[in-house]
Amino acid sequence: MINIIGLGYIGLPTALILAANGKKIVGTDYNKELVQTLNAGETTFEEKGLKELFTQAINQEIVFTTDYVTTNKYIVTVPTPYEKENKKVDPNFIIKAVESIIKVCAEETILVIESTVSPGTIDKYIRPIVEKWMSQTNKLIHLVHAPERILPGNMIEELNYNSRTIGADDEKIGLQVKSIYQSFCKAEIVVTDIRTAEMTKVVENTYRDINIAFANELTKICRFDNLDVHKIIDIANMHPRVNILNPGPGVGGHCISVDPWFLVGDYPGLANIILTAREINDSMPEHVLERIHTLMKKYQITDMNKIGLYGLTYKPDVDDVRESPTLQLLEKMEKHLAPPLKVYDPMLTTQIIDNQLMNFDEFLAQTELIVVMVAHTHIKKNVSKIIDKVILDTQNIIENSYKL
Repeated sequence: MINIIGLGYIGLPTALILAANGKKIVGTDYNKELVQTLNAGETTFEEKGLKELFTQAINQEIVFTTDYVTTNKYIVTVPTPYEKENKKVDPNFIIKAVESIIKVCAEETILVIESTVSPGTIDKYIRPIVEKWMSQTNKLIHLVHAPERILPGNMIEELNYNSRTIGADDEKIGLQVKSIYQSFCKAEIVVTDIRTAEMTKVVENTYRDINIAFANELTKICRFDNLDVHKIIDIANMHPRVNILNPGPGVGGHCISVDPWFLVGDYPGLANIILTAREINDSMPEHVLERIHTLMKKYQITDMNKIGLYGLTYKPDVDDVRESPTLQLLEKMEKHLAPPLKVYDPMLTTQIIDNQLMNFDEFLAQTELIVVMVAHTHIKKNVSKIIDKVILDTQNIIENSYKL
């Protein structure tokens, strides 16, 4: 039996896909309401293919509970936020999970941490807890790091087809964990040491962040010189060895916008390009505000209540708002005591912030200038409804609109 600790965006799909592929799974989360929802037969967030996978897992008798259970295999998928002041990982959720596990685990246990951490986190925070416990008991606990590699909106396919990295102290233990993931993963699974696995995951997201930062800096350069950044990117990408990404209003989500800070915090003075990329991407919501200000002056819009932000999630067609550029933009406005702008997002069924409207037509009726922050399929299908508005399109999906 495997006890999955944490049933959020990573833990729940992992628990379901393991159960659907024949593993005996108990999913544990401290959130009683979340567990009650799952036990009532409902998923807790929207994701393509998740409901079907949920049904398969239920048929395999998956269990959801708030309790940690006694077994010899655990997979920890709890959040790992970063401390914004010192740019370091906050390991407290993992520490609490591990402290709870060692109190109930079997005599010989494999403890897998999937949560993304900065390099050295397991040695610094987790290993001392485990080694102290082993010295006080007869239990043997094998630490393993198997960082997740899935993207909201395409989780199920990526669980099946993305390669994985398993970091372990003992290669035999690493191979045992590899066999667990091979029950569903059809891609290559590499077994290595724990610190390499920690660094590899952070490096992957940092690489992506740096590439996004280049596109975002390029859009600022082109705006300064009145050039069309999208035309320039299209032409440059015709070169066989060039692949510039599209610029946007910022970087969100719990991976790309967070993981690079781990390297900045842990390697001050060394992570210079990484720091610059983070600063560029974090500056994009402010760039959007500057563009809004320019268009307000151009169209003599003086009432901030006439400005609407379309999209609150961090990427298209998901309901995940973690670190979203829209929230970053609103936070910057709040720091300057500016009134919050109206917001609408078709993916959200409940109101999570002030000034969030839940009806699209009501949103349109109250706005003159619409800022498209997220390229949801919904807005692409409803372009005809907004053509009479002033449109700032940060995603380059609407013709004859203003761009970043």
